[in-house]
Amino acid sequence: MKFKFSFFFLSLNAIIGFLFLSSLANAEIKLTDRVLVIQNQNSPISVEIATDYMKKRHVRNVIMVQCPDSAISAANETMKFALFQQTIEKPLQEYLSIHKNIDFIVLTKGIPLRLTDAPIGLGGNRPSLDSYLACLDYAARKDTIKIPINRAGIKGILWHNRFWNASVPFSHARFGGYLVTRLDGYTIADVKGLVVHAIAAEKTHLRGLFLLDTHSGNDVGDLTAVPRSVLRVDGSGKGSIRGITYKDYNTDQAAACVALAKRGFEAIINEKDSFVGSYKSLAGYSSWGSNDPKYDVKTYDNLRFVPGAISETAVSTSARTFLPTNGGQSLIADLVHNGITGIKGYCDEPLLTAVASPYILFDRYTRGWTLAESFYAASRVVGWEDIVIGDPICRAYRNGK
Repeated sequence: MKFKFSFFFLSLNAIIGFLFLSSLANAEIKLTDRVLVIQNQNSPISVEIATDYMKKRHVRNVIMVQCPDSAISAANETMKFALFQQTIEKPLQEYLSIHKNIDFIVLTKGIPLRLTDAPIGLGGNRPSLDSYLACLDYAARKDTIKIPINRAGIKGILWHNRFWNASVPFSHARFGGYLVTRLDGYTIADVKGLVVHAIAAEKTHLRGLFLLDTHSGNDVGDLTAVPRSVLRVDGSGKGSIRGITYKDYNTDQAAACVALAKRGFEAIINEKDSFVGSYKSLAGYSSWGSNDPKYDVKTYDNLRFVPGAISETAVSTSARTFLPTNGGQSLIADLVHNGITGIKGYCDEPLLTAVASPYILFDRYTRGWTLAESFYAASRVVGWEDIVIGDPICRAYRNGK
């Protein structure tokens, strides 16, 4: 009897273990089934990257479009809105009308970055293609707020992000819109590395330093005021947004550092009149990039990252191109080349209002949220100039550790 009982006990444990593993596998299947890949048939690079991603992540949802190949020409990184509607938006809407389970959309290198003659965006007509898709159904909803912006000589039209500072994970059914990320970089190897790093991070306990570098010459304010919302709604229901100052963003960085340290993560902040870089094994990074008066291109280019690392830089045109170029502001493509797993940038001037909150970004990510959820929860607006790079379903901190 003792032998039989032991055998039954071991068998029961095996069954429970099998069911537990099966439930995890099912959870993964459900997550990957929420992902849709857009592949540009006119771009061999787009096809290769999409195929590689779908194979590695076991993603089955894909639409194949035909549009200008942005992987071969800087001119093709910008696309007219009418052509976008015909070649991308129409087949996408048709697919989404049937597949209600989609929450994440993955764009691939070879798909243009920005639109012209659109109904929203910088100048009222020039958003990133990515951010336009992020608010794809906002105009048809009654719970969204469209906002005209006219500040510091910058004019445009954007939407308040309904997922801003959310306390629960994303679903299209609950929040509307989609979480759109892009697999892009200078080279095919750089782009494939985004997925390799994401998968590697999920298999190991992510460790590394969080480095936050404030703007030289600007101080830090009240940490309890973080995160700072910018939305204002008047009595008629019309929305507006107030600006975020250099001090506000410095304060957000400082609050992020304190919060991470309290939870046991290794985090440091540079509040001195200097630009720090050349750090290795970073798990998170936030800085002003080339907007810092003390910016040092060599130390920026020498930053290195552990698999799963994410970053935000407060740089106006950090995602203006993913092709090799000279001059201009610092580019996030350089950090992709140096091993970052996820990063946010901007194809045109976003104002600080649009730059992701490091406090929210690192908090959500280290609590087990996906890469896409973390970046979008930290972003106040959509339909603007934003571009999020990385595998949307990467969860480097599955257990919030």
